[in-house]
Amino acid sequence: MPKVRTIYRGGSRFYVHPENRELIHPGVTSILGMLAKQNFLAPWQAKLTAELAVDSIDFISDMAANDRDGAVDYLKGAARRYTKVRANIGSEAHDLFERLIRGEYVGRVRSDLEPYVAHFREFMEAVNPEFVRAEDVAWSDTYGYAGSFDVWLYVWLDEEGLPTPDRSGVRHLIMGDWKTGKSTYPDVALQLAAYQRADYVIDPDGNREPMPEFDGAAVLHITDETWAFKPVDTGDEVFAEFLRLRGTFDWDRELSRKVIGKPIAKKAGKLVTGTQRRAR
Repeated sequence: MPKVRTIYRGGSRFYVHPENRELIHPGVTSILGMLAKQNFLAPWQAKLTAELAVDSIDFISDMAANDRDGAVDYLKGAARRYTKVRANIGSEAHDLFERLIRGEYVGRVRSDLEPYVAHFREFMEAVNPEFVRAEDVAWSDTYGYAGSFDVWLYVWLDEEGLPTPDRSGVRHLIMGDWKTGKSTYPDVALQLAAYQRADYVIDPDGNREPMPEFDGAAVLHITDETWAFKPVDTGDEVFAEFLRLRGTFDWDRELSRKVIGKPIAKKAGKLVTGTQRRAR
């Protein structure tokens, strides 16, 4: 069967239906891009640039003496380069997590990834989840979106909602997400709520089946220093907020470009007299 493919338009990711190439939905993460950027980003970017300038002052001075614009671009790119490195580590860690939870053997890894692997193995021992699915596509024709989720898990919880690694508690189907950044942010709730309420799931071979009912959602926040498995509220109020962002996405990409018409009156051009015309 045909597979789901993705395309990029205007910096946003879209999913193309495997059986109807004219049916294209924006990705969940692109829709979440409609959220206002966290107000800590600008100070963080400024701090990163300032630290690079101070820590590399001799190098920057030599560069500026020969190529001032190049030195400016190098400093401007500090946050972008850092983010790219962190994103690459996150992608590689996600790949390892999927292999581990599928029961694949993972041998020696790069030193910067070793703590992530060790902490993920600690999570597996402490929670003892059962793997169901990973990296398949959640597709919603009802609301017009799609996206690749990280994982479905069965976890066993006691009456207080704590994991029972011996699986003596009640089994729950969980929509899960891996996060490898410094913190976990509230928008993960919007992301997981959208995945849970999709119409169906499409696997890598193009096969699809209805989205099941989930008992909950959770995020595994795992870094090189620690890990934590946290429940996430994906209730109706959270999903309603995601749908507002879905509407904002359409406004930003389509409607906002049509609401201002051509001028029906405007400042007249500079008057040109007959004498001026004849003098040309």
